[in-house]
Amino acid sequence: MSGAESVAAAFRAACRDELESPKPGNVHLFAPGHRMEAQDFLDSAEAAAPAIAAEDAGVGARILGAVEATQARVGQNTNLGILLLCAPLAHAALRFSGLPLREALERTLSGLTLEDARLAFRAIALASPAGLGSAAEHDVNAPARVTLLEAMRAAASRDRIAFQYANGFCDIFGQGLSELAAARAAGAEAWLATLRVYLRFFSAFPDSHILRKHGAEAALRARGEACDFVLKQGDWRDPERVRAEALAFDATLKVRGLNPGTSADLTVATLFAARLAHVPEKCVALTKSEGSPE
Repeated sequence: MSGAESVAAAFRAACRDELESPKPGNVHLFAPGHRMEAQDFLDSAEAAAPAIAAEDAGVGARILGAVEATQARVGQNTNLGILLLCAPLAHAALRFSGLPLREALERTLSGLTLEDARLAFRAIALASPAGLGSAAEHDVNAPARVTLLEAMRAAASRDRIAFQYANGFCDIFGQGLSELAAARAAGAEAWLATLRVYLRFFSAFPDSHILRKHGAEAALRARGEACDFVLKQGDWRDPERVRAEALAFDATLKVRGLNPGTSADLTVATLFAARLAHVPEKCVALTKSEGSPE
């Protein structure tokens, strides 16, 4: 299996693993939500994987190609946040395969270009995520004037995905992977480890997706409920009780239309990063024409 094929497989697996966990408020195999089914996300992952793991693409091209493939397959925005987070991780694993993933990602982010921004802006406008409006600075409906990293830095204070670009994906390499490692060390089943990662994000900060759609008060209240849920679980040693209570919490969020979508996106990216750590080092090199640093 080539490096690109390994990265594509890791992406599909991370998306599948996230759907196999009963994430409160988000779509999963146990319950639909927000007019979407789990199959929509499985189909989206399958459609987007080749573009995310393309051998000779820059980050912006990966994002746009994956959004276009998703739209052609399912006709709606199921995965924009996932793609924005996973494209740089995939690029890092392929372009700088001999380096630790975090160092490779730093090089990827520092090498983002104006062209990456132009293509990513097109992808965001095409996906048209819920709550997206016009922006005073670096509006995705206007021509890009800065690199993708600079645009993300400008949005970092209001969007947790942009925050990752501006801060080296610190939530994923910090909170996400540390929670995943702790859950696995405790012998948690895969679905429970994923749930713990998701709730780590949901309880750590107001979810950007809820914030955009419902405002700060709703996002803060939902975060507080997530904190209460985590505290109630204690040491997580009763998986069946956790599952039942997660599904009950799930129902209360969905009846209010609250979807912690950014927390889910960060969860997929964490699972993807964990899998990329085991992708073979001899990956297919990308061309130098995209403007990435040596």
